[in-house]
This record gives sequence, structure tokens and C-alpha cells, in this order.
Amino acid sequence: MAVCTVYTAQSLNSTCSISTPSKSHLRFHQKQVIFYTKRTNNKTRISTSNNIITCSAGGDEKTVVIGLAADSGCGKSTFMRRLTSVFGGAAEPPKGGNPDSNTLISDMTTVICLDDYHSLDRTGRKEKGVTALDPRANDFDLMYEQVKAIKEGVAVDKPIYNHVTGLLDPPELIKPPKILVIEGLHPMFDERVRELLDFSIYLDISNEVKFAWKIQRDMAERGHSLESIKASIEARKPDFDAYIDPQKQYADAVIEVLPTQLIPDDNEGKVLRVKLIMKEGVKNFNPVYLFDEGSTISWIPCGRKLTCSYPGIKFTYGPDTYFGNEVSVLEMDGQFDRLDELIYVESHLSNLSTKFYGEVTQQMLKHADFPGSNNGTGFFQTIVGLKIRDLYEQIVASRAGAPVTAAKA
Repeated sequence: MAVCTVYTAQSLNSTCSISTPSKSHLRFHQKQVIFYTKRTNNKTRISTSNNIITCSAGGDEKTVVIGLAADSGCGKSTFMRRLTSVFGGAAEPPKGGNPDSNTLISDMTTVICLDDYHSLDRTGRKEKGVTALDPRANDFDLMYEQVKAIKEGVAVDKPIYNHVTGLLDPPELIKPPKILVIEGLHPMFDERVRELLDFSIYLDISNEVKFAWKIQRDMAERGHSLESIKASIEARKPDFDAYIDPQKQYADAVIEVLPTQLIPDDNEGKVLRVKLIMKEGVKNFNPVYLFDEGSTISWIPCGRKLTCSYPGIKFTYGPDTYFGNEVSVLEMDGQFDRLDELIYVESHLSNLSTKFYGEVTQQMLKHADFPGSNNGTGFFQTIVGLKIRDLYEQIVASRAGAPVTAAKA
């Protein structure tokens, strides 16, 4: 391994990678450069055999990577739309690409679905008797290599899992964005991928609520029978418990959705109790608090300032522990009747990372038609989106002051 000087047409401060035949699926798209070692005032070119050494300009502008984990049908898509909206620009599929692509691209963000790293198509999983939740049905080596490459500013050819046909389609080119969001079943399962994340979120939907949501979606929208929905949930549960649910212990923030405690013995899932569990000590992330940081608070908002029909609204806040980690927990039970009055609640919260007074309320009104906009799911998703924007800006600011280091090969 020799210390070399990198020469490019654009910048001496570049992130470089080596592509070998065994890693050809990474398909680096930057300009090829030549590495030299210094030897008695002469420059000697290093032979690279079959390797291709390439660079991406702007090493201080590495992609910020966010991970979002949740089971199927637990609101990942809605959360993604709220998050990308915070950064501006509509998130859309790649132009001119596969119409069944799972990727969404906006001005600053690229969202990739980790289903694209299935190593087995639908038929293959059926033949082997495994579900998509099983690690054996997923290529974590490729996931790690490609997320790492994108983070370092290198474009990759990412596979596509076609949810319509159940087949693995030809790959698509993913260029490094400012912010990469990897969402799906396993963003925190593999330790190598987990270490690449700048921030991680887990959407934790209780079994009771998940069942109610699936009935609403699959029966009303997809024509499934109640029996088939129950069978589907039961078939997935062992793998969910084994491979998906444990990931929440690694998350920096967890949005937990539970049945309400305001209505005795409620099982309809229409009124929800939602917790925002925020890990303490996470770099560039300060938990939101209600009234007094670190205190234990129970608050029923004034009924004259916040319209809410039966059973009302209740907030709680306080410190706790979660999988051995110190956390702050903000909880909302109940739902709003008028989103424009949400600013009353917003004004009592601190560390929201808003740019101006009322920004949370504005974001909620902007997406009033999104699922969860009248309860804690949409409220806390919006807050987390604003916190991620703040985290991104802090990371960019810190990198701008970082010293330039010499490239090595």
C-alpha cells in the first residue's frame, strides 16, 4: 500500500475507490485517474493490473445516510414523503428508468428500498421456504458495498426488485445524493451497514394496531379476506420477531404506535397513543422536550385553545431507559380536530429544530391528507424530519471545517 498523489481535472480533494473484476457490479462512473509515487524527482506510474482506480470529486461532501426500519404496511412510505418534503422538491421515480423502480429522487434526497437487495425472487423464496424477512433471502454484502460506495460519493448500479412481477429486474444507476435514505426491513440488521448510518429510525407498530391497519388497507383497498390477512400476519410473525423487531434497539429514534389508553378496551385502532423515543447522547441530535427538559410531565391541553372531540388529547414527557440506553420519551394520546390549532402544542415544545415559529404546524397543514395527520404518527414523523434536516446541516458545517487529508492507495 503506497501513499500517492491524486491528479484530477476538478479537485485534489477527492474520494477514491478501486474497482476490481470481482466487484464489477459497483460500476463506478467517475473519471479514471492516475496514481504516482515520488522517486528521486521522477514520477513512476503504479501498475494496477486489472484494477481501475477512480475518484469522485468533493470528498468533504460525502453523502449523509439515514436508515428507516419497519415491517411492511407500517407507514414507511408516508414517512418518506414527509421527510423529503422538509428538504424541498417532490420525490419522484428516476426519469426515463424502469417504471417499476422503487427509488424516489428529489432535489436533495434519494430514497432506496432495501427490497432491491433480495437475493431471491418470489419464486425462489417459495421454493426455499423462506420469507423476505429472512436474512437468507437478502444480499447484505452487496447492500453494504453499495451503500458504502454511495456514501463515499461513488455511483453504483443498484438492482431492482419488481414488486409487481416478483422478479429481479436489471439494475439502475444511483448517483450519490446529498442525503441517502435506505428504507425497508433490514437497514440496521447488518452491523457493517448499521455503522454507515448517520441517523436511524424505527417505526414500531404494535400488533393490535398493525392488525387494524392491515384490515383497513388489504380488505378495503386490495379486496383480501379477513382470514387471509390473519394468515399472512401469523406467517410473518416468527421472522418479524427474530429479524426485524430486534433492530429497534439500535435506532436513534423510535416512533411507537399503540392503542389508546383514553378509551377503555378500545381495539379499533382509530384513536392512537404514539411515543417518540429519542436516544440521548447521539451526535448532532438533541431530543425534543415538553416544558422542562429532563422533568416528568403530564399535560392535557386547554380545550379552549385546542379543539378535540372525545376522548380528548393527553401528552406526557420524561426520561426513561430503552434497551439499556438513556432516552427521552414524548407521548401523545388522542387526535386533533383542527390542524391549524396545532401551533398551540408546538409552542410548548422545545428543541424542534424549526427555522421559524410554526414550521411544524405548516408542514402538517401542507400534508393534511397524509395518513396520521390528525394524530401523533404524523406529528412525530414531521418532528423527526425537521431533526434530520438539522442533523444534516450540522454534519455539512462540521465537514466544511475539516482538514484535507492525503489520498492513499
